[in-house]
Amino acid sequence: MEETLSSLSNYIAREILKQPGRQLSPAEKLISSGLIDSFNLVDLSIFVETTFGVHIDDTELNASTFDSLNELAALIQERQA
Repeated sequence: MEETLSSLSNYIAREILKQPGRQLSPAEKLISSGLIDSFNLVDLSIFVETTFGVHIDDTELNASTFDSLNELAALIQERQA
């Protein structure tokens, strides 16, 4: 789980926020806080699918499905099981 959280945090900071040194808290709100917008969600879902080998439906790209690294990592772990 730690490795998943780290990978997600690094990707979001580097590729989406363009702040490679930024550390995201696992509980930090990504979508509802406005940190990530709908365009970024598509990029993030592609990264997740490619990196972790899990599928995320377009209907899941919202704050109710994953609004934090913890929620996204749990979804990834569930799908990998």
